[in-house]
Amino acid sequence: MIKGHGDDVYQYEGIRSDFSSNICATTSHQAVMAHLASCPQLLSHYPEPEAWSLEAMLAELHGVSEDCVVVTNGVTDAIYLIAETFRYHAVIPAPTFSEYEDACTAFEQKEDKTMLWLCNPNNPDGKLYDLPFVERMMASHDLVVLDQSYEHYTSGRLMSVREGCESAHLVQVHSFTKDYGVPGLRLGYITAHESLTAAIRRHLRPWSVSALAVEAGKYLLRHDELVCRPDLVEAQRLRQELLAIGMDVVPTQTNFMLCRMEGHEAGALKEYLARQHGMLIRDASNFRGLTCHHFRVAAQSRKENDALVTAIRSFM
Repeated sequence: MIKGHGDDVYQYEGIRSDFSSNICATTSHQAVMAHLASCPQLLSHYPEPEAWSLEAMLAELHGVSEDCVVVTNGVTDAIYLIAETFRYHAVIPAPTFSEYEDACTAFEQKEDKTMLWLCNPNNPDGKLYDLPFVERMMASHDLVVLDQSYEHYTSGRLMSVREGCESAHLVQVHSFTKDYGVPGLRLGYITAHESLTAAIRRHLRPWSVSALAVEAGKYLLRHDELVCRPDLVEAQRLRQELLAIGMDVVPTQTNFMLCRMEGHEAGALKEYLARQHGMLIRDASNFRGLTCHHFRVAAQSRKENDALVTAIRSFM
């Protein structure tokens, strides 16, 4: 596990604008909190050994068999389960989410097969892999792990769960954290052909998903209005504003973007913005393949975005 993920607001005082986390923060949690408060009995009993009731709801939502869905204690738990189950040689593009590499190195490779890990859209640069590319990768690797945690954060066409479950060479990962802006809930799920999920289930730990998380997941699925939908137009405007002040900003198809600045280190910029302006960005220097000059930001409101640009200009 690397140190220095986004949303490390606990290290600072007075943060008013958090650009460091990719999670869209445009939804209210009041309704789901009120619902959980009305279910205190959940604390008095063990949860389902496996989150069958939530898996059933997800299967119905996506139009697939319940055997094709495995609910997990967050996406990171899903990633480690997949790495533990399929101990293939890992192929991991860079830069991307660090936990793929960490999970694969935690379990000894036993199979002379290849497993390609793709984050789609990709973290940290917002790159989108189109369907023809994903299909070519499925044909050239024994298994493709397609992390679609940010699937609601793009207008691009992604592979559906039904399409994914038709192949024995693809595993998809999905995130309640990103879908509903609830990182503290720790809730994710895997979808795949039942031959793959059957293998994954053999590595599940009993009671790994809490009763409160299961109940919250079922409530959220019944309320589509609570799904996070970032303002992608505003994100593109922010990118243009950053380009205008001399930042190198990778084209993105989601709400977050990867930036590079010449002559200054991202760590210094992060400290300056946090201490002097109450703004938090993601120092991206610890992504494999990036440098000390890289940082990532996720677009917020127009007012906050303009303030960020002004603050970065004052640092340069």
